[in-house]
Amino acid sequence: MQRDFLKYTAQQIKYDLSEHHPAVLERFQVNAKDRKYQLWERNPLSIYCYSISVTEQKLEYIHHNPIQERWQLAALPEEYAYSSAGFYQENKDLFGFLTHYRD
Repeated sequence: MQRDFLKYTAQQIKYDLSEHHPAVLERFQVNAKDRKYQLWERNPLSIYCYSISVTEQKLEYIHHNPIQERWQLAALPEEYAYSSAGFYQENKDLFGFLTHYRD
């Protein structure tokens, strides 16, 4: 599932950059036999959520990451457009495919 997600999102990002920001796309160019661009790390970190407490810890981290001083992408976790925080805090599924981790 992770591989498919990374492949799909990389293709979408590459398409958008080639259409709207070709100079930015060139920053992702690599010298590899199997690809011209590298948008994601080769070995992304996967965390096994073996318990409810670990899952909640990871969700808390993910939801609060965009509001960190370093990023300042939103004032509140639920205000960040690409977060599931609104789903968990306000029961709003703006994506149309979210399910609760306890389901």
